This record gives sequence, C-alpha cells and structure tokens, in this order.
Amino acid sequence: MDRKHLILVGVPMDAGKRRQGCRMGPDAYRVAGLAKALADLGHSVTDMGNVQPDPVDLPEHDHLFALPECVGWTRALARTARDAAATGVPIFMGGDHALSMGTVSGMAAHAQQIGRPLFVLWLDAHSDFHTPNSTGSGNLHGTPVAYFTGQPGFDAFPALAAPVSTDRVGMIGLRSVDPAERAALEKDRAMLADMRSIDEHGIKAPLMAFLDRVRAANGILHVSLDVDFLDPAIAPAVGTTVPGGATEREAHLVMELLHESGLVCSLDLVELNPFLDERGRTAKLMVDLAASLLGRRIFDRITRSF
Repeated sequence: MDRKHLILVGVPMDAGKRRQGCRMGPDAYRVAGLAKALADLGHSVTDMGNVQPDPVDLPEHDHLFALPECVGWTRALARTARDAAATGVPIFMGGDHALSMGTVSGMAAHAQQIGRPLFVLWLDAHSDFHTPNSTGSGNLHGTPVAYFTGQPGFDAFPALAAPVSTDRVGMIGLRSVDPAERAALEKDRAMLADMRSIDEHGIKAPLMAFLDRVRAANGILHVSLDVDFLDPAIAPAVGTTVPGGATEREAHLVMELLHESGLVCSLDLVELNPFLDERGRTAKLMVDLAASLLGRRIFDRITRSF
C-alpha cells in the first residue's frame, strides 16, 4: 500500500449556521481515534492542532449569519490547505460545511501550482450551491460550492486564485436540493447523483464515471464528506438530518473505490455535532470511513459493541 503523510487539521468552525455544536467536532474525531486508525494502516500522521480564523474588519450582516467570522475562516483555511498540501495529504476535521470555502479554494491554488486541475467530490444530502444573494436562511454552510466555483455575490470573501469549474464537481447522495440550485448545476454540467438514481442504478456507476473524468484530465481530487451524506439511522450527529441517506455499506464502498483510484489529495470531514451523537457512534463511523479511504480493507475491520 502507498504510505502517505497525513496532516490532521482541526477546524472548530460553528459560524456557517445558527445551530451550534460543530465546534466540538475536531476533538470528537481525536477521541474516536482517527490518528491511530490511520497510523495503524502504515501512514505517518501529524496532528497540527486547531486552526483559528483570521481577524476580519467587517461589520455583521443583517441577513448572513456570522459573515465576518466565515470570511476569517475562509482566509485562514485557504492558506492552511495550500501550505499543508505541499507536504502531505491534509484531512480537515470540522466543523460545519462552510469550512470548504477555505479548504477547497486552498487546494485549488495548490493544484494550480503543480499544474493539475482540482476536482471535488461532494458527498452530501445538499448541493450547497446557494449564494449570499439567494440563501433564504442566511446560513453560509449552504454556499461553499457556489463560492469555490466562482459564482457571483461573494464580494466580502477572498478573491479566488483558481476557481473550480462546475463541470469538475461531482455530487453523490443528494436528496435536499432547491430547484434553482439543481437547474444551475445541471446547466453547468456538474455530475449529480441523487438517492433515487443510486436506488435504481447503484452507487458505483456514477462514482466510477466521475473518477474516469478526473483521471482523463490528469486531475487530483478533493473529497468533502458531510455526515448527512449518511442515513441518520446510522449517523445521527448532524443538525441537518435528511432521511434516506447512504447506508454504511454504500459509504464504505465509495471510500474503498476512492482509495483504489489513487486520486485523492485531501479530505473534509464536516458537520459532525457531537452534542447530537449517541455514545460517539457517528464519530466512530466517520473514522472508519476515513480509514477505508486510506486503505483499510473489509477484512481488517474491528467488531464493536456500543
């Protein structure tokens, strides 16, 4: 197996939405044994601790929740991602999904530096393609894909060094998407696989087609894994539960195929709210999925009692 240098980055970000608790996510991953699970696979693992947002001189916004803090996180995480990617594979332990505004834009800057295109696999119940002008809730965790693909309305945020074109985004697990978001994504040729298509055709086909696209372009792949990609029956620790998500077996298959592809350069683990968990079961499942992505085989899995 290819041994990697894995860099764990804690992102205690709770600014992308009003319901609090995701700031505890990084420590929950640590307690659930993420570093040991990855080291046991033969990788070298460095935990660089928690990032903090840059100070930002912006007034609070009437509609957008915690706008200055989100801008500060985006600046800090873009810099952190770019720097960490130069020495290893960063794994961002979140934290709400607004953190991907910084992680993806930073990884895209890194990809530009090495002369390869960045692709993004978005494993999520939601497409997160709202802009600051279209979001009804004002929660910026619903906007990261629109930001890093260069949609208008993000004037308060850092200018993108390397926007990720929408046709380099693949989304699997969708089941809560506003009609306007879907129309815009389909127009721009994003790869969209909702749970109905997965029920009908399986989860492997759309993933393999997307990976073929990454490989053909000599690209590298950032994976953003939201807890709500999973069915809430197996992963309750998220504030945006949507019934009908991926099963544990489907999720592990995705991770195993991603490992076999050899294309993954970075990973987000987002929207874990330990306050909503049941004896740590969601954190442990996310750790197991990360281990599958980094090479753990089905025969190597431990049996747990909760």
